[in-house]
Formats: sequence, structure tokens, C-alpha cells
Amino acid sequence: MKSPIQIERAAILKRYKPIDAQTHKGIQGHALLIGGSYGKLGAMTLSSKACLKTGCGLVTVFIPRCGYEILQTANPEVMVLTDDQEKNISKIDFDFIPQAIGIGPGMGQELETQNALHEFLINDKTPLVIDADALNILAENPEWVFLLPAKTILTPHPKELERLIGKWKSDSEKMEKTIAFSKKDHLIIVMKGAPTFIIDGETVYENMTGNPALATAGTGDVLTGMITSLLAQSYEPIDAAILGVYLHGLTADIALPETGFQAFIASDVIANIGKAYLSLEE
Repeated sequence: MKSPIQIERAAILKRYKPIDAQTHKGIQGHALLIGGSYGKLGAMTLSSKACLKTGCGLVTVFIPRCGYEILQTANPEVMVLTDDQEKNISKIDFDFIPQAIGIGPGMGQELETQNALHEFLINDKTPLVIDADALNILAENPEWVFLLPAKTILTPHPKELERLIGKWKSDSEKMEKTIAFSKKDHLIIVMKGAPTFIIDGETVYENMTGNPALATAGTGDVLTGMITSLLAQSYEPIDAAILGVYLHGLTADIALPETGFQAFIASDVIANIGKAYLSLEE
């Protein structure tokens, strides 16, 4: 295996597209985020706010009915569609064409939610980010992986990755198995960890930002929103994954002098996305 390509500021600047002075919300992309279940609406609140903060022009969420007031109150800039079911997703239905879709945060694994995901994957042609419970449902139904569009981005943490590819005995075996999984199904794998690796077939990128402050609930949901946002803004999938992971880590590096490790929470990632972008403009 070749050594990973290190993702540092110089490499990011080659991929980063500054905002056009003539832009408007209609051409900054419309992202759809699908997820949430009773007691886990925070994941969608964080994910959708991060999606907006990363520059997407329009963000719509599709959630169970119980989350309607929560999302409308927490994120007034986000549009909300709801399932017929009160507590979980049972049928994914929307009437517009998003530029990118992120699915999984807080979604749960109810049987009807699994069926809804299957129906969605059969019909989906939109660039896709898959996270959290959507990954766990895929691990339970491995034959569904064939339904994913080429260059779909998967963002597993170590336990989710293990469910997808099986156990490993060493870091090198983990990498080999992830590369094989990526190649077989033409997927981009964001292997979350310290450091985070982005795997696109034989090509492996190592992110150089971030610190242990990110080891806290909800930061993965935020990352899903950030990558989906970049995908909706017409970044190529590999560039959306690399730039999203880099900015996500950079927020923790920027915030650390003020928060320390212990007090940093997922909302601090969102609060520092603007500063992370500004550091690219300097």
C-alpha cells in the first residue's frame, strides 16, 4: 500500500472554491438531510445547522412528525418535511430535486425505517452521504450496498466500520479491508478516528487537522451536515469529503485555546466553521 497523501492547507487551497460575488441562494445548492427519531432529534438539529453554516443555500430536513416543532424552533433557517409516523421514519417522500442528500443521523433502526431506506436507495440517483444508523442498516443488509450511486460517501466511526467490513487484527488489516470495500463498490470511505483517513479506492488521504476535543457526542452528525453541504455546492465527492473533514478538524484546533478539551461540544464545531473558512481566505 502506498503512503497516505497528507491533507494540509496547501492541498486544501487547490480544492477550495471561494464564493462568487454574483452568487445567490438558488445556486448555492439545496441539501436534503434525512434522519431523526424520538429522543434523537438533536442529531438532525446539529447536522442541518452545520449544513447551512458550511455554505449551502437551502437546507431541508425530512424527519418524523415528533421533530417538527423542535427543528423549526432550533433552526429557523431550515425547511422541514415530516413523515406520517410520529416517532420514526416509515416512508421517505419529498417533492423537490436536491443537489445532495445526507441520511442516517439519529434515524434509529426500526423495521419500517429499514424498509423506508431500502425503497429510497432503489430510487435514489442523487449524490449521497451515509452516516450513523443508515450505515448500521446497510451492515445488516449488505446486499443493499449495490444500490448506492458510485462515489457515495460513507462516514463510519470504528464500530460502524467493523459492522460493515468485519473485525480486523491490526491497523494495516483495517486499512486493507477498507480499501477493498471502497474499490469493490466504488465508494468513498471517511474512516473517522485520530487521524481521520479518506479512502477512495487505492488512494488514501490522511487529514492533518483536529484534536481529541472532537471525541464528543454529535460531532459526527455535524460532519455529515458539512460534507453534504459541500456536495450540494457542486464539489466533487472526494473534494467534499476531504474539505469537510479538514474544516471539521480545523474548528477544534481554532476553538481549543478557549474551550480546552473537556468543554468542547459539537455545537462548538458549528460555531467555528466561519473562522475555519476565514483562515483559508487569509
